[in-house]
Amino acid sequence: MELRQCALDCLAIQSPAEKVQAVSALQEQYSNQKILLSSNSEIPLNQAIPGLPNKPELVSPREVKHRAMNTDQGRAAMIHALAHIEFNAINLGLDAIWRFADMPKDYYGDWLKVAAEEAYHFSLLNAHLNKMGYQYGDFNAHASLWEMAEKTTDDLLARMALVPRTLEARGLDATPGVRNKLSQVGDTKAAEILDIILRDEIGHVAIGNHWFHRLCQQQGLDPLAHDRLLQERHRAPRLKPPFNLSARQSAGFSPQEMS
Repeated sequence: MELRQCALDCLAIQSPAEKVQAVSALQEQYSNQKILLSSNSEIPLNQAIPGLPNKPELVSPREVKHRAMNTDQGRAAMIHALAHIEFNAINLGLDAIWRFADMPKDYYGDWLKVAAEEAYHFSLLNAHLNKMGYQYGDFNAHASLWEMAEKTTDDLLARMALVPRTLEARGLDATPGVRNKLSQVGDTKAAEILDIILRDEIGHVAIGNHWFHRLCQQQGLDPLAHDRLLQERHRAPRLKPPFNLSARQSAGFSPQEMS
């Protein structure tokens, strides 16, 4: 068994429950040295990715309805949206492993750790959603996260810049506000889950920052200038305040990157 091939196989799994179980098992097996790593091999894409369940129905972001969190359905819709983000993040972590060859061993270990933690986050949110009488797939969702992955299939530097450093970093900014709203309406369990997610996501963004800066150094690129170039080239979403400056600093953003 080889790590990058196993990551691709996990990525193709459609069932969320099966994907979560497979990713958790993969991390355990790799940690116990039961799976080899062939970083320079070419892994052919011979299956449809990402594996997705029949539901939720994917629509444009504008078509995703926003419901007030002071209603049970509105709160469930928010939990569902968060679970959908985490499910996509599992796929993004797996894709970063299988797609990009010739990276150091630590790179693959980092993204396997990310994928496993995203699977854990999805499990927490999905279990809470089930207790509320809903399940993943009951609400519409959008595919913006994976669309950015498709834009960066041939450029690892762009992937690091635009997924962890841009889209996932937006989560650092948004999570405290969502967490506080859930707490205010009495959903302390959801608030506790978001505390776990924020803690782990700081580490995920830090991993993206580490590899982005390392690749820039190897290629003789100025990180600030090249990041701006990639943002414009791929039409990345504009960042909007308020920013979670303490979380961004903990994730490795420099003052210049946060100004």
